[in-house]
Amino acid sequence: MLMAAGFGTRMGALTAACPKPLLAVAGRALIDHALALADDAAITRRVANTHYLGHQIAAHLHGRNVAISDEPGQILETGGGLRKALPLLGTNPVLVLNTDGIWTGRNPLTALMRAWDPDRMDGLLLVLPGDQAGRGLPHDFTLGADGRLSRAGQKTGHIYLGAQILRTDDLANIAQPVFSLNLVWDRMLARNRLYGLVHQGRWCDVGRPEGIATAEALLARDAGV
Repeated sequence: MLMAAGFGTRMGALTAACPKPLLAVAGRALIDHALALADDAAITRRVANTHYLGHQIAAHLHGRNVAISDEPGQILETGGGLRKALPLLGTNPVLVLNTDGIWTGRNPLTALMRAWDPDRMDGLLLVLPGDQAGRGLPHDFTLGADGRLSRAGQKTGHIYLGAQILRTDDLANIAQPVFSLNLVWDRMLARNRLYGLVHQGRWCDVGRPEGIATAEALLARDAGV
C-alpha cells in the first residue's frame, strides 16, 4: 500500500499544482523511489491511494501494475485510506509505505517481511533512534529489549519512518470513516503485539522544501558521489 493521498501543504508552492508524490528527488518522482523498493522486494500487488490532484498520480502510474484506490469525496487519512483499499490489497498482512521518504541501506520492505512473525505480531513498524532520524522531538515510540513498542513518554525514543507491515482485522472495528492508523496501533499496543524494527541504513523525510536537498545529499553520499 503506497500512501499518496496527502495534500503536501508543508511543501508550500511546490505542491500548488503538483501532488507531493510526483515531486522530483535526484531526478525521480518520490513515488518512483517507493516503487523501486517494491520492485526490488519482488512485490507485485501494489495499490496507491489518491485524493489531492489524484488524476496526475493515476496518469503517472498508468501501465505500471499499480491499482488506484481513489478518495474523491474527502481524504480518509491513513487508517480510512487503508481500509478503503483492502478489496484491492487482498488478505493480511499488508505492507504500508509512505511515499515521502528516501531510504538508503537495507530495503525497508524486505527487512519487514523477513522479520515478520505472525505468531507474536499484529504490527511491525520500521523505526530509527531519534538522534539518528534527523527530526526534532517528540519521538513516537520506545523500543523495548524484546522488540515491543510502547508510546514514547520521554525525550529519548524512536521515530516511526513510514514503513510497516500490519494485520488489518482491527480496521473493521473502527466506526468513523476518517481515522489515523494510530487508532490501530493503540489497539495492538494494548494487546502487546506491536513491534519495532530498527532500519539498517539511513532515511530522510521529504516533508518540507528543504527536505529535497537533504534527501539528494543523502543519496549522493551513500552512492559515493
